[in-house]
Amino acid sequence: MIDTKLLKINDKSLEIARNYILDGEVVAFPTETVYGLGGIAFKDQTVKKIFEAKGRPQDNPLIVHVHKDYDVDKLVEVEHDYVYKLREAFSSGPLTMVYKSRGVISPVATCGLGTVGIRIPSHSGASEFLKAVDVPIAAPSANASKHTSPVTAMHVYEDLKGKIPLILDGGKCDGGIESTVLDVTTDTPIILRSGLVTAEMIKKVVGKCEYSNNKPTDKVRAPGMKYQHYTPKCQTALFRRKEIEKAQKLYDESVKNGLRVYFMCDDGIASFLSGNKLKLGKNATEIAFNLYDMLHEAEKVCDLLIAFDVDTGSDVDVGIMNRLTKACLRF
Repeated sequence: MIDTKLLKINDKSLEIARNYILDGEVVAFPTETVYGLGGIAFKDQTVKKIFEAKGRPQDNPLIVHVHKDYDVDKLVEVEHDYVYKLREAFSSGPLTMVYKSRGVISPVATCGLGTVGIRIPSHSGASEFLKAVDVPIAAPSANASKHTSPVTAMHVYEDLKGKIPLILDGGKCDGGIESTVLDVTTDTPIILRSGLVTAEMIKKVVGKCEYSNNKPTDKVRAPGMKYQHYTPKCQTALFRRKEIEKAQKLYDESVKNGLRVYFMCDDGIASFLSGNKLKLGKNATEIAFNLYDMLHEAEKVCDLLIAFDVDTGSDVDVGIMNRLTKACLRF
């Protein structure tokens, strides 16, 4: 078993991280969305370690992370001029763009696809780490596959202790859900995975944006498109907002049967419920920030988590609901 170090980000820990990375090891690091588990994107054996540490399906491609001064065009081909407008507007930040690959990224990371997703994180700790190593880093979320994504270094430690050598602690992630994944190989940019950069935001920059009509039988083109994700280690039940009475009845019956039960919902719904509550906040930004943290908290305090759909009127709701419906079973 590996001795897993958990270190605050400073010059010394970045030097340790750089040595691990250049030796072909993997390191967990913070981003503004969630913590990532990264290794050199060029090396097949290093990328395989990422899949092994997570228990990740072999057909689920990884996103490649670089710092803002890295020449992305060494890795990809830009086929449409609108890409440059998107880069100017959203780099660095929580947007992953899927390009035609030049073939220099490991096929293990791309799962043999002719495309690769590239992201430039805005988190200061991520930027320091990526500049220190100065190589493209393939990185999915730093958690056991299908478990709730990590937004603190301790979440990573609880999942991957003994499997990786180092976790860089950069505090709690301030975005809270994974990046938007956008296919930029087509005439119109297509959202493959919703996130904090919304379709409306993209349309304001380039005038057009669509959502993918991905079917369950289609080949996975980006993380989060196919498999169940984000699941806490407790029973879950997801209700629609109009089903408050039904949810309250389930809560009351479950408590009578000796279960520890909590509601998880936005502040508006919370005011109509009686019982233990994990409140997500009053708007989409707060809800996205708190979602994974509350899912981690739920598995520590309850046997059954009763969650509700989110509808704040924000386009970010699409990304939040993408995660909720994969984390919780519809009742």
